[in-house]
Amino acid sequence: MKVLSKAALLPIMTSLLLALPVQADEASEKEGLKVATARKDVNRGWVNSVATITMTLRNAQGQEAKREMRVKTLEVPTDGDKALTIFDSPRDLSGTAFLSFSHIDAPDEQWIFLPAVKRVKRISTRNKSGPFLGSEYAFEDMTSFEVPKFTYDLLREDTYNGDEVYVLEQKPLDKFSGYSKQIVWIDKAHYRPRKVEFFDRKGAPLKVLEFEQYQLFDGEFWRPMRTFMYNLQTQKSTELVTHSLVFKTELEDSDFDSNSLRRAR
Repeated sequence: MKVLSKAALLPIMTSLLLALPVQADEASEKEGLKVATARKDVNRGWVNSVATITMTLRNAQGQEAKREMRVKTLEVPTDGDKALTIFDSPRDLSGTAFLSFSHIDAPDEQWIFLPAVKRVKRISTRNKSGPFLGSEYAFEDMTSFEVPKFTYDLLREDTYNGDEVYVLEQKPLDKFSGYSKQIVWIDKAHYRPRKVEFFDRKGAPLKVLEFEQYQLFDGEFWRPMRTFMYNLQTQKSTELVTHSLVFKTELEDSDFDSNSLRRAR
């Protein structure tokens, strides 16, 4: 039997190694995109919403600081959603208003009104990875989920707290994102995100986000009443608890205007 030399084997082994993973990657990427698309599709038609939320910040020693806020959100069928966050307390933050326009195929737009300096500041796209008002959420976390913003790979099927889930890897396409990738657990029953692991630009584990206490509204829209973001590198955390949530109110597009942030109520 003829034995091939190392020189002869090298191109054969290289072609095999290149061919096999590509087929598997293409299949998992297709399935990952399918799951991500389903996640978005089941959450359409809610029109708008108004929520009252308590934000609790905790440092590494467990000391807490609480903030009360209202979040008004507008669904934009042809683009990303719009959201207006108004802080009611504590006193030094009262009147602070944050406006976010998410986009499908363009950089998101964000503005913040700071009463202390009495001016509206536009958040630069380059600064979207910065912390949102000292919380463990980044400015880029304060936008709606839009499928074209990421590439996807279905890593496996698993269980999470007793429920069957898909585990996806999604990588941001925005070069200014503070994340190299995210691992997302999405339940099979309702395509709800249950957990997200964030990795920093160097690929190191950065944060973990958990979605809890889901409630069904209007018979079709699932929303988590509690979310918990934990920073693995600093041991700080931010908890969001929703106390009330109403859909299909009288909100209109004119209520989301960067020029009227000073008068946001």
